This record gives sequence, structure tokens and C-alpha cells, in this order.
Amino acid sequence: MIEFFLNAYKDASTTQIVLEFIAFVFGILSVWFAKKENIWVYPTGLIATIITAYLLFIAGYLGDMMINGYFTIMSIYGWYKWARKGNETDNLVITRTDNREKIIGIVLFFFTIFVVFGIYNYFDYKIRKDNYIDIFASGIFFTGMWYMAKKKIENWTLWILGDLIVTPLYAYRGLGMLSLQYLIFTILAISAYLEWKKILNNSQKLEVQK
Repeated sequence: MIEFFLNAYKDASTTQIVLEFIAFVFGILSVWFAKKENIWVYPTGLIATIITAYLLFIAGYLGDMMINGYFTIMSIYGWYKWARKGNETDNLVITRTDNREKIIGIVLFFFTIFVVFGIYNYFDYKIRKDNYIDIFASGIFFTGMWYMAKKKIENWTLWILGDLIVTPLYAYRGLGMLSLQYLIFTILAISAYLEWKKILNNSQKLEVQK
């Protein structure tokens, strides 16, 4: 296992290894802050996604690059949403998606798949079998990021599913550090879902008691 991990970096430059390590650390910090409903999820996430998008671009993985480019944009949007000032009733709280948001999520999922597939074709990239997997994962992650910005608990369900898909994908591609990162993401996402669910259940009980 260790040999497999190290072999992936035998031809990598020092700059690439350092950048990937920085993205690794800040990516984990971002998920940890998200679990705690801490606004630092977004500045740490921005550092991780910008670096990761660059690394994936030079590696030629357009679908994954687009995911991280979108994460960068949604991090700015989410940062604004979470930081918005107001009275106590205006604060963004954890909720479940309603029917309208579920429909939007489904539309966003399929729209993302269509766009990413179209970009691969536009740039005349040969779509290999593993690219279809990251195109599918793109739809999951795009929707999950939108739900996170709105503090919908379903975002963690999508993160868990997406992380489970891309963890072996990155290992297959020889991106050992990213594979390990997404394995840790999976564990953190499960923990975060349980924590957010507990918070949501407690808030619902308080509403009933009022």
C-alpha cells in the first residue's frame, strides 16, 4: 500500500507534491469546519479547490477540474450566505430540502453532467471509461455544494456518495494523496451528517415545544 502510494510520486516535481499536500491539508480543514458549521469552511475550501483545480488541469482531468472550479465559485457564494448579518431569525440554519429544492437538485445534477460531457467533447478530449465516472461524480458534487451553501442536510448524503466514488478513482489514476484525502472526506462526511442530523432533530423538538 505504501509502495503504491509512493510510486505515484516518483516522477512528480517538488512543486506538485508541495501543492498537493497543501490542498490535502486545507481540504480536510474545510470539511472539518463544515461539520462544525464554522464559516472558515469557505476560506480554507477556497485554498484547497484553487490548488486542486490547477493540479487537475495540468493532469488533463477536465471533469474533476470543473468540479473544483465550481467549488471555488460556490465557496464565495456560500461564504456570503453564511456571513450575512441580520437578526436571529435571519441566520441560516440547518434544514431539509423541500420538494422545490429536490427538483432543482435533480435538474442541477443532470445539467452538470451534460455540461461537463459537452466540455470534454468541445476540447476534443478522448473520454475514457474513468472519465464517465468523474462526469457522474461532477453532478453529485455540484448539487452537494449548492445544498451546503443553503445548509441543507442532504448535502452530506451527496458528499458521502461522491467521495465513495472518487476515492478509488483517484487511486486508480495514481493520485494517491487525493485518494487518501477523499477517503478521509468520506469519514468526516458521515460524522458531519450525524452531527447535523442531531442539531436538526433538536431544533425540530424546540419548534414543537413552542
